[in-house]
Amino acid sequence: MARASGCSVATVSRVLAGTRPVGPEIAHRVREAAESLGYRPNQVARALRSRSTGTIGLVLPQITNPFFPSLVREVEHALHAEGRAVLLADCDDDPAIEAARITALLDRQVDALLVIPVDERHSRDAVATAVAQVPLVLLDRGCGPGIADSVATDNAVGMALVLDHLAATGRRRPCFVGAAGTDSAAVERLAAYEAGAGTLDPEAPGRVELGDFSLEWGRAAVDRILPSRPDAVVCANDLIAVGALQRLRQLGVDVPGEIAVTGFDDIPMADLADPALTTVRQPVRELAAEAAHLLGHRLAEQKDGPRRSIRLAPELVVRASSAPRAASAPDPGSTRTPEEDQ
Repeated sequence: MARASGCSVATVSRVLAGTRPVGPEIAHRVREAAESLGYRPNQVARALRSRSTGTIGLVLPQITNPFFPSLVREVEHALHAEGRAVLLADCDDDPAIEAARITALLDRQVDALLVIPVDERHSRDAVATAVAQVPLVLLDRGCGPGIADSVATDNAVGMALVLDHLAATGRRRPCFVGAAGTDSAAVERLAAYEAGAGTLDPEAPGRVELGDFSLEWGRAAVDRILPSRPDAVVCANDLIAVGALQRLRQLGVDVPGEIAVTGFDDIPMADLADPALTTVRQPVRELAAEAAHLLGHRLAEQKDGPRRSIRLAPELVVRASSAPRAASAPDPGSTRTPEEDQ
């Protein structure tokens, strides 16, 4: 390649390794020669020399949740722009599998880890063990304060946006359908609902049904909540909300005339639901960018500095599933019949 480019072996090495700057004309000649010769750098040999593999391990709870592929895509783009590749590991929502996946990635000599923990408590030991070995950033969910750097959406702000919107559209009897367990997103969204729903109705914080983050649970939960005659169903994520919409439609319930439905995340399915789903949009691109920045900071400078926790503001996306109730719409909390009102 030195002969093809008309440069010395040392110059070619500097250009391809990017270790020291060279003039743009020389760099262009070397890269053009490399392309014409079909040259590809030996990443294994480079890793042995630099003690860096250029790879980041990304551990996530369950790839079948439509929110996570969108986040993975943005993370991959953000890290690729910095010359880093991603190794992906799916945990099937199991902390034991998660711990094994983290160990496997460490054995592959990844430079750092991004972890979306399965559970706030049960993921903590595996995360703490990994933090002692490589830079690690928790993404979207946490494992408690001080464990590692973290980047997440402010779930409390998102839930407050939902409750304020429901109040403004005349809803006064909300209920919450969420996920049991102790992953931080589930816990924070439930806590924010319980803290804020009392301003709409003193009994609203007690109207809670917990299952999992799935369409099936959203459908099943509708049959459990209808006897309490809610006028709004606040769902902990969009999958639950779409499942609830499907079951309400099957039962002939008018959404949003009788009951409003809201979600959280703004997955692509939300805009395709019938009616289109009002939801809280997470700032996915910003989450990925902040996570990549924190990892880069740890890799380049401070491996043992103070832990940083970043919370990003979400956005309420209002769609048809929570449109204001018409003046003539019946109040689901009322026991009066139309004849009694005449």
